[in-house]
Amino acid sequence: MRLSLTTAGLLDPRQLAAWSSERRRAVHTAVTRGMKTGGREVRDSARAEMRSAFDVKRASFVSSMGIKVFDKKANELPALWVGSKIPWLGLHEQGGSVSGNLLIPLLPCRIGPKRFKAVIDGLMRSGNAFFIEKNGRVLLMAENISENSRQLTRFKRAERGRTGAKQIKRGQEIPIAVLVKRVDLKRRLNLAGGVQRALPALARAIQQELDKV
Repeated sequence: MRLSLTTAGLLDPRQLAAWSSERRRAVHTAVTRGMKTGGREVRDSARAEMRSAFDVKRASFVSSMGIKVFDKKANELPALWVGSKIPWLGLHEQGGSVSGNLLIPLLPCRIGPKRFKAVIDGLMRSGNAFFIEKNGRVLLMAENISENSRQLTRFKRAERGRTGAKQIKRGQEIPIAVLVKRVDLKRRLNLAGGVQRALPALARAIQQELDKV
């Protein structure tokens, strides 16, 4: 995503070459300071969009959205980067599809990928993981055995919620995940909208620094 912030006067890139080198450096420094100050409001607005779009469980997810000012090129005005270190976030911003052999946990609430992988690894090591076909779906199942009690805790709870059973008997088969070939994700994160709403504040912060030049 690329957004442009252009205004008349000192922020017009076409005028950059016409200034003296001393004035160019002063303007360059002022714009950098303004972007660092105003960029925090852009960052906060983007984070607010994340909180609105997702059921956030960890603060680190939202705090992954940050800003960085690129100001190393003296002959160009600085640029403000807004983004997250989470690689799949862009898929929620644009929408799209994920294809392959995908295991979707059969849980009412989210489980992190690392924790889910640990569950699958534990079941595989003990030989307690197998697939069945039921009602046109391919399900990964596991038996309720003491060796895997830690891995199966939340899945037993989910099964009790689905069936209304008070307890899961020893040796009973429990659905763990459904195997699918494709997952379609709708756009749910309006990151561009959040950034654009904060652009006036960014422009004011830059102008305040430019007024000092």
